[in-house]
Amino acid sequence: MKRLLIANRGEIAVRIIRAAKDLGIETVAVASEADTDAAHARLADSVVHIGPSPAAKSYLVGETIIAAARESGADAVHPGYGFLSERASFAAAVADAGLTFVGPEAAVIEQMGDKVRARQVAMAAGVPTVPGTTDGVDGVAAAVEAAREIGYPVMLKAAAGGGGRGIRVVADETELTKAFPQASGEAASAFGDGRMYLERFIRSARHVEVQVLGDGTDAVHVFERECSLQRRRQKVVEEAPSPGIDDRIRAEMTAASVRLCKQVGYRSAGTVEFLVDDESGEFFFIEMNTRIQVEHPVSEWISGIDLVAAQLRIAAGDPLSLRQADIVARGHAVEFRVCAENPDKNFMPGPGRIDQVVLPGGPWVRTDTWLGPDSRVSPFYDSLVAKVIVWGDDRATALARSRRALGELVVSGVPTTTGLLLELLDQPWFAESRFNTGTLEEWLAERAASAGGSR
Repeated sequence: MKRLLIANRGEIAVRIIRAAKDLGIETVAVASEADTDAAHARLADSVVHIGPSPAAKSYLVGETIIAAARESGADAVHPGYGFLSERASFAAAVADAGLTFVGPEAAVIEQMGDKVRARQVAMAAGVPTVPGTTDGVDGVAAAVEAAREIGYPVMLKAAAGGGGRGIRVVADETELTKAFPQASGEAASAFGDGRMYLERFIRSARHVEVQVLGDGTDAVHVFERECSLQRRRQKVVEEAPSPGIDDRIRAEMTAASVRLCKQVGYRSAGTVEFLVDDESGEFFFIEMNTRIQVEHPVSEWISGIDLVAAQLRIAAGDPLSLRQADIVARGHAVEFRVCAENPDKNFMPGPGRIDQVVLPGGPWVRTDTWLGPDSRVSPFYDSLVAKVIVWGDDRATALARSRRALGELVVSGVPTTTGLLLELLDQPWFAESRFNTGTLEEWLAERAASAGGSR
């Protein structure tokens, strides 16, 4: 691998460029009209302009990305996360063009991207799965029959989906009959596939995911991350290791993740996601993300492993050099996603020009961002502007340091969620790790009600 094209933008493109440069690999950025002067375009060794600002006309056009790779002389393509990262057809097209795709093979992306097939693979690998349908259902009648067997409440999920789209929780048959066409239609619009599958809805659960690396033959895990604090099924704060599981569950969950990787011959970095039932302590496979994750830095902090560099080495054909016994977790890390949104106006995005940026520093504080003076938050893309990642010897130290770090962060000119994250740090339930996947939204609803009553 001599020259790498990064088929992405924002903080993840900056992150990949830095890892590649550390390995002596030349970098090529792609930039839409909105990103002509963006940080990733400035940091790369060269840049190819790929068209209009809307992602559908630039970053999501696989043919344009591959043409840019050819034009620039790149021999590899890293998709980052989002955009084309989990599109099997894009991975196949990159390979067909004689380029190296930094990720698993197209067949594995397709297999694990289909939630029904992924469940079947997990079962074959002896990985616990949430009780539910083993095949997709494509009609209300079939869904009603399946729900009667599973028992209410059930969760409807898009067979080909992710990112929270096409998901509904239904309490009874009446709700299911109404929700199924809506969810199926949403899935068909988002993914081109309206099939749904049903699984038992776990009322109180944590969302815990395991970071994995595989070279197609061998696989290792880089411990787990706690991802339960979510708004509209989008993660807001992540931690490693999870403060909500014990060593027995951790050992079983990580071992199950490695088995799954070996079952499919997984090659690259990836994440195996689980729900952990608060009441029973059981854990269940829910999906696998076949890419680098937004929250990968917390795993890097506790392990000392550069996961993006590991991805690049594996893609270049190197066998996995890491052995499980050599991967040791030390301390605790927390990541806070800072978005250009106004929490007091229902998280309305706030695009605009950045007037001033002051990034936090000091020991064990890392900020992954594309921000700079005079940069602009575009209305065309995700509102994430920075990730503040903090490490400490233990969780209490990490949280105390997080309060200091977020207090130092200044982003003026647009609204941000920084203040909300500082409020979150002051909540006793957060400090004591008494939360599940529904806790953050419950707190936000209480916060909004309290603010409304005080006016």
